[in-house]
Amino acid sequence: MDSTFLAAVIAAAVTAGGWLVNHTLSARADLKRRKAEARLTHIENQLEQLYGPLLFLIKEGRSAFHDFCETLGHNYVFAPGRPLSPEEQELWLFWVDREFMPRNEAIQDLLSSKTHLIAGHQMPDSYMAFIDHYNSWRVTHLRWKEKGVPYSWHSKVNWPQSFETDVITTYERLKSLQIQLTGLVRGMEA
Repeated sequence: MDSTFLAAVIAAAVTAGGWLVNHTLSARADLKRRKAEARLTHIENQLEQLYGPLLFLIKEGRSAFHDFCETLGHNYVFAPGRPLSPEEQELWLFWVDREFMPRNEAIQDLLSSKTHLIAGHQMPDSYMAFIDHYNSWRVTHLRWKEKGVPYSWHSKVNWPQSFETDVITTYERLKSLQIQLTGLVRGMEA
């Protein structure tokens, strides 16, 4: 075999091998970048469409409840053995119809319309506890408004503190992942 031909075959093989290795590494890097971009997009959607609005509504609701308690003159609304006075009941129902119930409805609407954005493999228990809280209160309140059937003026299920905690924790975790993935994607693009 001619040495020139052999050198050409070896050079072609090395070039082809180099191209194949480069192509494989580039394809892997591209796949990794696309996966990171897709994950980043999903996290941004979670934050923008679900967890950001939920966090805002929860914090706004907490502030409104504190404002209401300040207006009422004490740190609680309902206490065992202490029914609301007629004036307190009127004030409470005003806030319920204009502040608390609409906000709870907005939270419920977010949860029902954005379930595909909920972090994890299933609906957290605290989210179900919120739904129970909202539904039991909404129905009995509507029954009172439409039929005059008195009730205890609050939900049969207390506001689940774990719901607030879970939403805040998930929001913070997603923000952290967003920052990490943004840096990773930018680094991959360079």
